[in-house]
Amino acid sequence: MYLDHAATTPMLPQAREAMIEGMLRWANPSSPHAEGRAARAALEDARARIKAALGWQGQVIFTSGASEALGIAMRLAKGGRRWRSSVEHDAVLRAAPDAGVLPVNGEWDVDYNALADALAVGDRPVIAIQWVNPETGKVQPIEHYAPMIAEGGGVMVTDASQMFALNRFPREGDLIVLSAHKLGGPIGVGALLVGDLALLDAPGGQEFGYRGGTENLPGVLGFAAAVEAWQARRVGLPDMDRHEARVDMFRTLKSYGGQQLMGYGETVSNISAIAMPGLSAAAQLVRFDLKGFAVSAGSACASGTLKQSRVLQAFGVDPEVASRTIRVSTGWSTTAEEIRAFIDQWIDIAADAGSRAA
Repeated sequence: MYLDHAATTPMLPQAREAMIEGMLRWANPSSPHAEGRAARAALEDARARIKAALGWQGQVIFTSGASEALGIAMRLAKGGRRWRSSVEHDAVLRAAPDAGVLPVNGEWDVDYNALADALAVGDRPVIAIQWVNPETGKVQPIEHYAPMIAEGGGVMVTDASQMFALNRFPREGDLIVLSAHKLGGPIGVGALLVGDLALLDAPGGQEFGYRGGTENLPGVLGFAAAVEAWQARRVGLPDMDRHEARVDMFRTLKSYGGQQLMGYGETVSNISAIAMPGLSAAAQLVRFDLKGFAVSAGSACASGTLKQSRVLQAFGVDPEVASRTIRVSTGWSTTAEEIRAFIDQWIDIAADAGSRAA
């Protein structure tokens, strides 16, 4: 049973069909002949469809995924010092290793005072604040940060890769990052939504001169189909079925000593960081995998030593609790029965760990 949708979610039937169409249009969209022009027309139609589905008035730059989009935003945005929240994706750290760090407060929101201090420098700072944290599901109130950054003369980069479970699109921000395979589209394609192309330096190449490489037409068409499916809510179960199963999960796991790490404020419904008493995350992953459940760790193993997740550490999670935390994430194909089967398996593993400890 697949419960790791925050890593990647199965491709939607609509996206698969659209990709097949793209594979039949085999020509290079940058070629000037008739076949190339036909491929270009399909690419631009997909771009227009994504903009229409999201209600985006700016431009869409197609990339190989969210990591590349974040790299373009952080490296090519015209502005001064780079800043990032302490819980950003590693791609932001790689693109801007010297960026200043904005801590989160006790409610897991980016600290307003730290943001105000960064803006007070006055050199048109480029500030990355993610919308949804992929390890915990915490939603940052970017609708509050965006006006602050705009009034302070900064450029806001919003990582919206994990927007699947939300019923709205974050139009706040100057540069917004999307990932196709988090929405039911194909792996290997994403987008950088740009409010004004003048915000970026253009090094040359395809996609209006902002990246090199032949455009991935099959991936783009699959991406467009996935975005339209998300917008139309044509995917998944009736909300109540999954909602009731998740409510049962949290109530039951808590009664057996489980702890959900979520901070305060809004969280998405499909991502949960859950700590099990008495058993490390690494041991849990092995046991769940042997029982046929795909989940992931809230902690990472390196060099044979269990190390606390950088993100959980930034959120202020106790290291001992973090070491026992796994991530469970559902998606469009998840059923209520699968969630309840996970609950039963979690109880069995926790009970076994408790009996061994005793």
